Amino acid sequence: MDHEKNESNHNELDQNKPQQNNNSPSDDILEQKNHGSENLIPQNPTDEITTESVDQKSQETLPVTEKKKRNPYKIAFFSLGGIILLGGISYFGYQYYKYHQVEPITENVCLDTDTKIYDAYKDAVVMVKHRYAFFAKIKGKEVQLNIPEASEQTLFGTAFFVDKKGNMISNSHVLQPWNSPENIDQINTDASNIRRKIASILTTDISEDGYETFIASNWGNASSEYSDEGEGDYHGGEGEADQGEEFVTSDEPAVDSTAEAVDIAASIPQKDYVSEEDIEVYMKTIDISVALHNSAEEFLPCTIEKVSEDQSVDLGVLQLTTKETPNTVVNIISLDNAVTDDQSLRPGEKAVMIGYPLGEDLAQTISGIKVQLYDGQISKESDGTKIQYSVTSTHGASGSPIFNNCGQLIAVNFSGVEKVQGYNFGIIAKEINSVYPFLAAEAKVDHIN
Repeated sequence: MDHEKNESNHNELDQNKPQQNNNSPSDDILEQKNHGSENLIPQNPTDEITTESVDQKSQETLPVTEKKKRNPYKIAFFSLGGIILLGGISYFGYQYYKYHQVEPITENVCLDTDTKIYDAYKDAVVMVKHRYAFFAKIKGKEVQLNIPEASEQTLFGTAFFVDKKGNMISNSHVLQPWNSPENIDQINTDASNIRRKIASILTTDISEDGYETFIASNWGNASSEYSDEGEGDYHGGEGEADQGEEFVTSDEPAVDSTAEAVDIAASIPQKDYVSEEDIEVYMKTIDISVALHNSAEEFLPCTIEKVSEDQSVDLGVLQLTTKETPNTVVNIISLDNAVTDDQSLRPGEKAVMIGYPLGEDLAQTISGIKVQLYDGQISKESDGTKIQYSVTSTHGASGSPIFNNCGQLIAVNFSGVEKVQGYNFGIIAKEINSVYPFLAAEAKVDHIN
């Protein structure tokens, strides 16, 4: 029996051995880790306090953060407001761009409404401001005259760009108003009178630098009338007093009045006057400039390049001093696309004008300079130089482009009937090419480029 007990004990030991071997590798390590963690003791007792205080602070600040996270309505409100604001800006911005953006014109496309013509060419039409006055050249010295008969004058007109080099077409009477048929005779008469008056007061002892001041100061004593003694001699308007009957007594000797007058004249110092032949009087530009549509009273300086020598062709060329058309002018008024067959312009067909009647008086607004559009019909067949139409116009619209119903240039407005609207005239477009062929060639090159 003892032997059997020993065998059973031996078998039990044998059965327990595998279980111990299976748990030894991993379980031992785990036990060691757990045992080590149980035996950890903080070396510094304040570490526990610090840890606890941090935990307390984090617990204290936690409700504030939770409060911020718990207020989603405010965030949603501002987010929605921002989206609505951006949407509104985008919408109105698009609408403004849509209706104000000028698109380049495709060649041979008919602009079949007044609005399309206006939108295409409004930036190409400019307001001209021309300041001019009388000048005198005395012995080669030029001075501006500041006298009542020669006050500075300002004229407003219209012009339009025809190329990318700053060249504009306008009327010759806008660029040189003193040479227009209506003014030339009066201007020449005034210049002749002023010339005589200067010669009546300006003495040779006045220096060149003092001409302008001396003439202005002594203009009240000037006279343009000749005396009976001959050309070049002037009088101050005082005639000799009528002499009554002379009584001589026998007691007193007779006095020789002629000899006495000669003696008095000899005692007066004599002055030499500047000869009228040394004086030239004429009108001249002080400055000329243009304002663009939508500009805030900003005038761009220009030069007068050419004026028609034929008075029946009232055309001239103006150019920006920069010799470069502004980038805001998307579409120039192409001479290559103008109607050159004036016989095809029939009465009853549409005529559209874009310009600046009355100059600044009508163009100036609180948001800047604004060009205007007026339309009517062709009233009369072309006579080979000009054409008549029933478009409302007045001073300031001189030089405005006239278009047909497709937006092609047919004429340049130049005159109308005073005090009666609807009777206006334009120089036909083909005259631009005949008088200024170099512009037509340049415009064609620019159009190709």
